[in-house]
Amino acid sequence: MDKTLYAELKKIYSNDILFEKEDMYPYAYDTSPNPENTLLPEFVVFPVNAKQVSQTILTCKKYNTSVIARGAGTCHCGGCRVKNKSVVMHFSKMDKILEINKEDLIAKVQPNAVIKQINDEAEKQGLFFPPDPSNLAVSTIGGAAALSSGGPRTFKYGSTKDYIINLEVVLADGKIIKTGADIAKNVTGYNLTSLFVGSEGTLGIITELTIRLIPKPQAKKVTLAYFDNLIEATQAVNNIINSGFTPATLDLLDKNTLETIEKFNPCGLLCNKEAALLIELDGFSESLNIECKKIFEILRKSNAAQIVQAQNEEENEQIWRARRSAFAAVTKLKPNVITEDVVVPRSKIVELVKGIQKICANYNIIVCIMGHAGDGNIHPNFALDLSNKEEKENFEKAKDELFELALKLEGSLSGEHGIGCEKKKYLKDALDAGAVEYMEKIKKLFDPENIINPYKMF
Repeated sequence: MDKTLYAELKKIYSNDILFEKEDMYPYAYDTSPNPENTLLPEFVVFPVNAKQVSQTILTCKKYNTSVIARGAGTCHCGGCRVKNKSVVMHFSKMDKILEINKEDLIAKVQPNAVIKQINDEAEKQGLFFPPDPSNLAVSTIGGAAALSSGGPRTFKYGSTKDYIINLEVVLADGKIIKTGADIAKNVTGYNLTSLFVGSEGTLGIITELTIRLIPKPQAKKVTLAYFDNLIEATQAVNNIINSGFTPATLDLLDKNTLETIEKFNPCGLLCNKEAALLIELDGFSESLNIECKKIFEILRKSNAAQIVQAQNEEENEQIWRARRSAFAAVTKLKPNVITEDVVVPRSKIVELVKGIQKICANYNIIVCIMGHAGDGNIHPNFALDLSNKEEKENFEKAKDELFELALKLEGSLSGEHGIGCEKKKYLKDALDAGAVEYMEKIKKLFDPENIINPYKMF
């Protein structure tokens, strides 16, 4: 333990500092694999305001120690893992919804405010925050901003980046800045807000966010459409979109996913079908019945084997609980589950899914495939035992082939999970060399000594 650094941090935090090994252990990990490559933090601190964050950065800088911001720790790509001598800054004490302004359609929130709670409070005033990560019950807005998280509603509403209009950020030199203004439209100067959103906490530390809200849709209808053929399910997605409809959600679940959910969380899913589409429509009550009727016609013409529509809000939630339980259900198959995140053009989804199935068959890996078919963002959930050397080696090979396939299909390494330390070796394969060069220059400009969440992305 660095006793001198501890003494200075103690002046800032009093008792809000952890230093015992057993206390810091949980803060060394997120939900990404390869835990043996992770170090314990030097200390864990719990700031309550931007001034403390600034003081911490300046203190750590003096002792050549990195600073890592952390919220719920649900990152799948090692985005908040410790890679060198670091102080982890946990934002559990900065979790407040500071303001919801119905007239201006904005909310001011602290970084550890949970997305579900933000939405619950917004809905009390007839408002709505559309970004919808699958783990929204624990996902924090700071983490969602760091990764520009999306979720099932991205096709219609966009991702987190489309709803953040201003940030309070503490930089590597201790300065506290505002990146924009609390207004809906603003083209005054460079768009610094968008630069920080999606930067995975590598450029500065977010201490407050102003988010855009929209009026809450009056009603919603949820439908499950089952198909005997994966190609037909994917074509149905295109048929719906090409007919002029924009569902809030167009999610794909393969047969393995349906079977796994039903086995561990029985909810009446049809497991004899090759694929299912979860479709949610929202809007005005009067128009939804007409839209549903027309989409049912499209689904039937697309050879849907069976269509099940929720009849009330309780049934809507029952279908969504099944969808959100997918990851937890897959954890019952093997000791470890690794969720990956690739994006391809919608026209290439079938090639991607069939390619993933082939890769996993070659390496004898269990995979359950689901994803946001409306925007081509597919999540294969791999069930395996990382303590088994052969399984782990096979997965690493399968992962290499997965990313190679996604890029070959003109896709991307990530739609919402980010790069972190798990995917950074693939970054230069995915981006133009000039783009990577300027990203590295931006990092160097904001953080010349590389102390803010280092060794992520680059």
